[in-house]
Amino acid sequence: MNLLAPVDYNCAMNTRNYVNFFRQTSPYIHAHRGKTFVIAISGESILAPNFHSMIHDIALLQSLGMRVVLVHGARPQINERLHLSGITPLFEQHIRVTDSDTMQCVKESVGCTRLIIETELSMGLPNSPMHGSHIRVIGGNFITAKPVGIQEGIDFQRAGQIRRVDSEAINYQLQSGALVLVSPIGFSPTGESFNLSYQDVATKIAIDLTAEKLILISRPSGVVDGDQLLRTLSLAQVAELQETTKDPQQAELLNAASLACHEGVDRVHMVGYEEDGALLAELFTREGSGTLIMKDCAEVIRPATIEDVGGILNLISPLEESGVLVKRSRELLENEISQFSVVVHPEGLIIGCAALYPTTNKAVGELACVAIHEEFHGHGIGARLLEKVEYDSKATGISNLLAMTTKTAHWFIERGFVEVKVSDLPENKQSMYNYRRNARIFSKTL
Repeated sequence: MNLLAPVDYNCAMNTRNYVNFFRQTSPYIHAHRGKTFVIAISGESILAPNFHSMIHDIALLQSLGMRVVLVHGARPQINERLHLSGITPLFEQHIRVTDSDTMQCVKESVGCTRLIIETELSMGLPNSPMHGSHIRVIGGNFITAKPVGIQEGIDFQRAGQIRRVDSEAINYQLQSGALVLVSPIGFSPTGESFNLSYQDVATKIAIDLTAEKLILISRPSGVVDGDQLLRTLSLAQVAELQETTKDPQQAELLNAASLACHEGVDRVHMVGYEEDGALLAELFTREGSGTLIMKDCAEVIRPATIEDVGGILNLISPLEESGVLVKRSRELLENEISQFSVVVHPEGLIIGCAALYPTTNKAVGELACVAIHEEFHGHGIGARLLEKVEYDSKATGISNLLAMTTKTAHWFIERGFVEVKVSDLPENKQSMYNYRRNARIFSKTL
């Protein structure tokens, strides 16, 4: 090694950033592996400049162990083929009126779009993200359909509705490690084909597979209220927006999300296709990039279990390194896990924790290891954790709560704690007090 060679600090910093990012995403990778994701991509997204990167991101999910069903739309492609054929597109009640000539254009457009997707998923050049992935793409007659029929005097002809999804066949392909690609065309037992809504297809497949996630990729980055992107929504909030939204595309997305959640899909994500990496950011970062919709989007506070040890360590390690918290080994944490409560994000990750330790004085307990992920500071999570610990304390006969801190004295003072001396501590806490750390001691009567 040439000790006199210049050091590329930018390269070193980029490497550290990458390593930190990879470590932060690993809990999401573990949580998502083996889960079923139904991803719906609009026809507009396939025409977007970012499509090449987006489809490779979808392939990455497959290679990381997620079971992926990809459903594509083709509305702009169909409209373009109709234009070239001299046919004027006709919509009634937001449904395409599909006569025989239009259906022929639908088949051609959907077939061409499907081939574009399969071509991208087959790429394996050494300098591409797909190198070595060997994604198997499987399609089939998974959707049985029937005609929409005549509604309000309008004959929709070859426009169809979903009658049945062959979920057993789709599951078989997923279990074999294939990515299942589904086009918005269904077939009847009489040999007819019908034009379907890709969002309806994706939603019905997600429901029938009891998928963990339905991911809707389209033009908006998510649900927008004015200029503000709404990061999380409950079903009650979705219902309110359904009544007020004037954007037809957002209304379609909200309808799909609401139906999926009501029928058993755990989470629905709305993601935009214009921002590079938006899908990965939505699935592998806490803040996401779009909108998450679920039945109950509030964080849950519950007693910790042995399975939470890794998540707690990830949360408290930065605070231990900075000296805010006393270091705990994995073995110690495993032995003391019954003393902990955790705050669980809707995505299943631990974003807060606190412990309640007994002392030699049965009426006195110690509040310790209070940690909130930095991205959730100011959300009131710490106050909710304190309420939980105080409730548990009273339930076990504890009437006085102690806390020791080197950094957050004002937080405790604002919540009714008063400062006390080392001599006021129970005997076992006095003997364990670290004078070198010189933490301030606070007490609160419950």
